[in-house]
Amino acid sequence: MRRARRGYEAAPRGGDRTVLAALRRRAAPAAAAVVTVAAGLSVRSVLGGDLAKCAGDALYALLIFWLVLVVAPRTRGWVAAAVACGVSVAVELFQLTGIPAELGAHSTLARLVLGTTFNAPDLPFYVVGTAVGWALHHLAGRFIRR
Repeated sequence: MRRARRGYEAAPRGGDRTVLAALRRRAAPAAAAVVTVAAGLSVRSVLGGDLAKCAGDALYALLIFWLVLVVAPRTRGWVAAAVACGVSVAVELFQLTGIPAELGAHSTLARLVLGTTFNAPDLPFYVVGTAVGWALHHLAGRFIRR
């Protein structure tokens, strides 16, 4: 058994390394998700009207992109973007049922996560948000590999 020097912990072994590596892979997208939520919550106070709505839609899709990478950190950027865009569109289509509007009437969280009414012009901004996520992920990967 390897002994640690006085004042130092023993180096992680086997499974501990994989846990640490998994946490490291999740840290950046988790931090990006927090920043995205902050941006999404503040965008309406800084911007007004349609610009705030469009930015909010793109940031919603971007948040889903980061969350996909938190849950599955080894996912390729384009796959995470496709999943995030698909989830965003599915939530928008779910609004056609009226269920999100009913839930949103009783819960602020449900209103923020699911929205309330279907709006077809939101759909292109989901693509924009996920494309921004993919681009940032791609650039970060190139920067880290240098």
